[in-house]
Amino acid sequence: MTKRFEGKVVVITGGSEGIGLATAKAFAAEGAHVYVTGRRPQQLEEAVNQIGHGAVGIQGDVASQADLNRLYERIRQDHGRVDVVFANAGVSESASIDTLDEEHIDRLFNINVKGMAFTVQKALPLMTAGGSVILTGSAAGSKGFANLSMYSATKAAIRSFARTWTTDLKSKGIRVNVVAPGMIRTPAMESYLQHNPGAEEALHQMTPLGRIGLAEEVAKNVLFLASEESSFVAGVELFVDGGVMAV
Repeated sequence: MTKRFEGKVVVITGGSEGIGLATAKAFAAEGAHVYVTGRRPQQLEEAVNQIGHGAVGIQGDVASQADLNRLYERIRQDHGRVDVVFANAGVSESASIDTLDEEHIDRLFNINVKGMAFTVQKALPLMTAGGSVILTGSAAGSKGFANLSMYSATKAAIRSFARTWTTDLKSKGIRVNVVAPGMIRTPAMESYLQHNPGAEEALHQMTPLGRIGLAEEVAKNVLFLASEESSFVAGVELFVDGGVMAV
């Protein structure tokens, strides 16, 4: 049986843990040549070992254009093309409106917005018709969660990118979509639950499906958006949130 991504070249930023790592494993299992990025070398090395299938880890920060240039130059030398970009790297930090400072705002927008824009822009010379770009958004981009104004604003910007880039790239035959996770069991979520007794039950109650989602469930939807199965899907925001946004 032919694997869905046999021989395809897939780039995943922020691929050393959580949703990025789960998605990298799923692409690799489907035959893809997977390149993952991460800022912490040891964690990235451990992730590459878990992904297997010849995955390549490129240490770097999406907020650094030099790091992104190095990533794509390596892929150009290895394969000369990119078929799928999963622009997943991002950071979440909370701050109330009265405690916002320049450092907080710059860090979130440099990584989540500017870093994502250049992640995609620098991939385009290696992409051709049939290519797919998936951006990681969040339910927070459409909700008013307390103390998340800057994070939520970055995710709203990402949702906007999918709309405008769908128009910008339609002549190239490259599709752009957003996967927007809700409450997902990641290392960051586990840390939050550990430090907030009772939070898990509250999250279960606010989610129509009555539980926290798995990173692997998000990964399945990323692969759908990257595949020919979604060939007539463009510019959408696919919520993977157990029904929170819909109900």
